[in-house]
Parts: sequence; C-alpha cells; structure tokens
Amino acid sequence: MTNRYLLGFDVGSSSVKASLVNADTGKCVATAFYPEKEAPIMAVKAGWAEQDPQMWWDNAKLSLKKIMSDAGAKADEIKAIGISYQMHGLVCVDNDLKALRPSII
Repeated sequence: MTNRYLLGFDVGSSSVKASLVNADTGKCVATAFYPEKEAPIMAVKAGWAEQDPQMWWDNAKLSLKKIMSDAGAKADEIKAIGISYQMHGLVCVDNDLKALRPSII
C-alpha cells in the first residue's frame, strides 16, 4: 500500500512552517520551519512592516525539502496541499511574476 500524505504550509512573519500528515491516520509525520531564527521585518517608518516575499518562497522550499526527506515521502504521495498566510500582505509582481518590492504586511 502506498503512503498518502497531506501537506500544510503556514507562512508567518517569523518563519515558514511545513507539516506532512498521514492522510489515513491523521498523524503528523514531519514538521520543519525556516528560518530557524526569526525572519527579519523591515520598518522604514514607525508602524510600517515589510518583508521580502522571495524569503517566504525560499523558506517554503527548505521546509518542504526537510519534511520530505525526514518522512521518506515522494511527491506523488501528496494528495492535498493547504496554505495559511499572515493576514493580507500585498505582493506586487512584474510580468515575469518577480516581486517588484518588499511585501507590505
């Protein structure tokens, strides 16, 4: 019998956390978060908060690589993906989907 997993990402202002859950048992089989220290927040003015969206993507990839390795899971065993995100950040992108500036969070 092949394994069936559910993949979840929590994109927060301090880190990106990924968890892999066995779809049949509901047991969390692996969890990772990056960066391991709190992610930087830029504050150009008082009350402003911005982050580099590329950092979120890079940390999501690192977290995914770690949990897949830890669980010995294969991509085709992932049956669903859920993503939660920090409120309503704005990411402005160009025609190539590259961020134009830091995200307002």
